[in-house]
Amino acid sequence: MLTSMTAFVDDLQAKGRYTFTLAEAMDADQRSAIAREAALRRLKQKGRIASPRQGFYVIVPVEYREAGCPPASWFIHDLMQFLGQPYYVGILSAAAIHGAAHQQPMLFQVVTDRPTRQAQAGRVRIGFHKGRHVEQAPVIDIQTETGSMRVSTPEATAFDLVRFAPAAGHIGNVVTVLRELAEKIDPHRLVELVDLYALSDVQRLGYLLEQLREKRLADPLAKRLKTRRYRPILLAPGQAKDDSPMDPRWRVIPNEKVEVEF
Repeated sequence: MLTSMTAFVDDLQAKGRYTFTLAEAMDADQRSAIAREAALRRLKQKGRIASPRQGFYVIVPVEYREAGCPPASWFIHDLMQFLGQPYYVGILSAAAIHGAAHQQPMLFQVVTDRPTRQAQAGRVRIGFHKGRHVEQAPVIDIQTETGSMRVSTPEATAFDLVRFAPAAGHIGNVVTVLRELAEKIDPHRLVELVDLYALSDVQRLGYLLEQLREKRLADPLAKRLKTRRYRPILLAPGQAKDDSPMDPRWRVIPNEKVEVEF
């Protein structure tokens, strides 16, 4: 049984593990709680470990000491298991993984099934967004340096960019990212997701795809909408309505200008 917290951390890293919980630390170091907490505190002060959530620790390799923590992709799966919440990496973070972002988002964006406060360790920040169908949304397992993580498919990412538009940098940036993401989207898989999202999300996404001249993606969504009753909506909810005429196909009122360059 290991008695040194430093030895415990070194042993985990030697085995390729970069996370551990307080419960595991308690098993490894059976000294008093005060001594154990002091040892963990010293390791944090030295930059050897980081703690994005109380009771959950990330081992920091030498190359990430200055940043204070390795990338979120190294530990997001373990963190969400620790929290006991379903999840997937989504919105701009997923778009970047699919090759459709000009720059890495400031926050590593995760969709989960309940309100969850932001996590931070060193320079790494994780923002959480509540989704209604986290466990039903299609995902792919992406290999990471330490294992794998769940990432929304290009089709689910497209819907989430519209649904979480403020987190995606509002409509202007959504259009930019969608333009790059479009080539990865399968129209049949896109239509299969319609029932997972609000009709307003379908309308906005279809409208934006049409502005991007992505007929192969927009037309199947429009065909599905014809079978439903849907009301006029604002392109940018929460913003003032202007005098722009409603788009008759999508019943979207473009109260925010969409600039598309071809």
